[in-house]
Amino acid sequence: MSVKEQKLGELLLRSQIVTSAQLEAARNEQRKSGGRLSGQLTKLGYVREQDMTNFLSRQFGVPSVYLDEIKEISPEILRLIPRDKAVKHCCLPINRVAQNLVVAMSDPTDMFAIDDLKFMTGLNIEVVVSDEQAILKAIDTFYGASKQASSGASSQASAEDDGFGTTSLEDFDLDDVEYGDDEEVVNAVDLQNMAEEAPVVRLVNAILIDAIRNNASDIHMEPYEKSMRVRFRIDGVLKEVMKPPLKLRNAIVSRIKIMSNLDIAERRLPQDGRIKLKMGGNREMDFRVSILPCLFGEKVVMRLLDKSNLQLDMTKLGFEEKALHDFKEAIHRPYGMVLVTGPTGSGKTTTLYSALSELNTVTDNISTAEDPVEFNLMGINQVQMHEAIGLNFAAALRSFLRQDPDIIMVGEIRDFETAEIAVKSALTGHMVLSTLHTNDAPSTISRLLNMGIEPFLVTSSVNLILAQRLARKLCPFCKKEVQTDPATLRNAQVPEDRIAGAKIYEPGPGCEKCNNGFKGRIALYEVMVFGEELRSAVLQGYSTAELKAEAIRLGMQTLRMAGINKVLEGVTSLTEVCRVTAPD
Repeated sequence: MSVKEQKLGELLLRSQIVTSAQLEAARNEQRKSGGRLSGQLTKLGYVREQDMTNFLSRQFGVPSVYLDEIKEISPEILRLIPRDKAVKHCCLPINRVAQNLVVAMSDPTDMFAIDDLKFMTGLNIEVVVSDEQAILKAIDTFYGASKQASSGASSQASAEDDGFGTTSLEDFDLDDVEYGDDEEVVNAVDLQNMAEEAPVVRLVNAILIDAIRNNASDIHMEPYEKSMRVRFRIDGVLKEVMKPPLKLRNAIVSRIKIMSNLDIAERRLPQDGRIKLKMGGNREMDFRVSILPCLFGEKVVMRLLDKSNLQLDMTKLGFEEKALHDFKEAIHRPYGMVLVTGPTGSGKTTTLYSALSELNTVTDNISTAEDPVEFNLMGINQVQMHEAIGLNFAAALRSFLRQDPDIIMVGEIRDFETAEIAVKSALTGHMVLSTLHTNDAPSTISRLLNMGIEPFLVTSSVNLILAQRLARKLCPFCKKEVQTDPATLRNAQVPEDRIAGAKIYEPGPGCEKCNNGFKGRIALYEVMVFGEELRSAVLQGYSTAELKAEAIRLGMQTLRMAGINKVLEGVTSLTEVCRVTAPD
């Protein structure tokens, strides 16, 4: 029994609402069948539902509601919170006003439940209090099914999560677990004992499962002096989902270390690991774990890698027709280099894997050097880098050249040695695919020259450079058309001949199918074909700006141009394109 339940019982006893015998009988029933103490008291008939509701309202300082007086709730409102969630959190959505959702709860202090509801609906949650039994009866009435069916569905959902015990950030009785201050934890045994406490295990599992369910790409767990927060990156934007108690900081990190097979006693150095979860329906999910010591503890970032969501069909990535034709033509050449550039999290790996999937035939020997190997691809020889033992990109490339390769993929060109071997490989009859971190396609040439590669080697080896960004897609169900001033469109570099009659959409208020008006992401591509004119320009010493101007003259579509096309097609918003791309 949680501390909150004990206090509630004492308050009821002190207020002479129940007797000691009645309270003990309700607690015994609670131990047998679960549920909340307030619900057991009304279920046994010791307290009337209205009296319990009034008592809870006074204690929590929250408005009360009598659910038996509510005759109808809109189906649109009920759809905001699925029935299994309503049963799990003992709550009922009642009304919605703009971005505020009124929810009846039996425990208005249940911050895990409130955070989960807020995250799920994308709305502000206004809590009113009601008795547990009244809420459960109302759920049966308004959701139109038996409580047993709901319980069965909930059990089935739990089973599909392969024994993780919870599928959301529900009410963990964390107050029942006593942990010392961080400074008192001095050895690995203490850390392991903390990490294996049931509430901590359930909490970490719930965070992982919630991230999967909400299609997050990353999980951030960040310790600060007086708080800790968990954020999910959804469609490229971080969103706070909860703030666990600070006293669980080390326990949560240690639990993740155990799951990642890392050293739980090492708290001074960065560590990297991997968690593999088996989900229902033969689905596997990998979490790439990075742990970094910070001022007030260790920060954890986990990248979610879902092979079932890996898009290997290049026609569905967002390429314009000409850009896709140029890219395919470049990767199908017998030798040369194709470079994909962009910041971390811009979809470079997906583009490269799509290219490898296109090239993956029984007649070609394909080898990749990756750090880390994010997805396993059948028919491709993938090598994981390991700097500690000297296996870096340069060493792997040298070994590849002794393995009779046709196509080589290098995860990233970071230094002169790797760049030199990659260029020489491209000049000796191999197709080389790789990535660099540059802002756009033309600046990639300057980056290679700055690494020390001679201009004549760059012009002889590079076939094509592709820069990319990811922009959030508007939800097709709730996006809204907006009137935009022509001057604003000109400032955003919308072509003059396309301003008249342009239909511009912005995100809507949000619905049950989207995340605050956005759903998914689409890639914006800048494809620079490295033809004779550009090769000549490099040899003549053109600057990056001059190279870009020449490439545009020759027909290159910049990232901003590609984004504007998506805006005019109604796929994304002008604000989003201006956020992820720089003006030309």
